[in-house]
Amino acid sequence: MLCPFCHQDNDRVADTRTSTDGSVVRRRRECCNCGRKFTTYERVEATQVRVIKRNGSRVPFDRARLQQGIERACWKRQISDDQITALITQVEHDINRTFDVEVESRYIGKQVMHYLGKLDQVAYVRFASVYRDFADADDFARELQRMSQNPDMPCHSSEYVPKKKHSRFSKGKHRRNKEQDSAPSLPLEEG
Repeated sequence: MLCPFCHQDNDRVADTRTSTDGSVVRRRRECCNCGRKFTTYERVEATQVRVIKRNGSRVPFDRARLQQGIERACWKRQISDDQITALITQVEHDINRTFDVEVESRYIGKQVMHYLGKLDQVAYVRFASVYRDFADADDFARELQRMSQNPDMPCHSSEYVPKKKHSRFSKGKHRRNKEQDSAPSLPLEEG
């Protein structure tokens, strides 16, 4: 395997792990030339499924493109790369198990939203805004209302409810800061 840093073909496998469903092997490698570590993933090549897009055109299924869309939805959220990889692998597994030749992009979007809903509400809404082509804030409001009215949605599990943030100030300091903010400000003396 070529090292992504020094581009030499001289490495050793430091660690090997399989995914829970056994469809992916993750290998941690160390370059014998520069000493840096990198990760590779091995998976069985399935027959190439084609995706039927909304406009009717057909393109080959592209795992990297799917990953890019999911990473955008998960940006700055507490979702690990391993969780994203597992989500993509699950969606790909669902596609290969259900479809032989072609799959509609709508099915892929629904599967991603289902699994994102289990991970993070914000990532779910971000993905839904692109997938459902939200036009304005009303579309966001409708989706949020639909989420709050449907307790069976995966993202309503109590483990995904954000914890209450605690102030870094003690109550006494916080109270003093409020008193200072409410005090009338004095004009600065020029001198």
